Amino acid sequence: MNSLSTQQAEFRLTSPGVNRIAARLAAGILVIILGGCATIAPRSTEEIVKERAQARWDALVKSDINTAYGYLSPGSRAVSSVFDYAGTIRRGFWKSAVVDKVECGSAQSCEVSATIEYEFMGSRTKTPLRETWIRDGSDWWYLQK
Repeated sequence: MNSLSTQQAEFRLTSPGVNRIAARLAAGILVIILGGCATIAPRSTEEIVKERAQARWDALVKSDINTAYGYLSPGSRAVSSVFDYAGTIRRGFWKSAVVDKVECGSAQSCEVSATIEYEFMGSRTKTPLRETWIRDGSDWWYLQK
């Protein structure tokens, strides 16, 4: 009796109706996945650099030296340790920073315009700032001068 019920269950799971349903389900999932990929537009170089530059400034505002150091170009990190870099940063100095614009003059270099706010002699001051970002490998890095 047990073998008969097992054979019937196997028959139902491998019947043509189940196979058609599984095939339709797989096809539907594939259409959803491919459709999702088609709607994702590639980001421009300017958008990528702006996001990285803002993340670096957010780290500096939070006095997260290790994260900010990670955005330095590989060449800058080769000649300056995180300990040395930390010595050049005034923790708590920056109050806010906004990356306003990115202009890429070539495929390897972009100029970032930002507005930073800091406290000077008891009052907050905003000032524009320009910095250079370079492409090294497959990513963009802040070029420390």
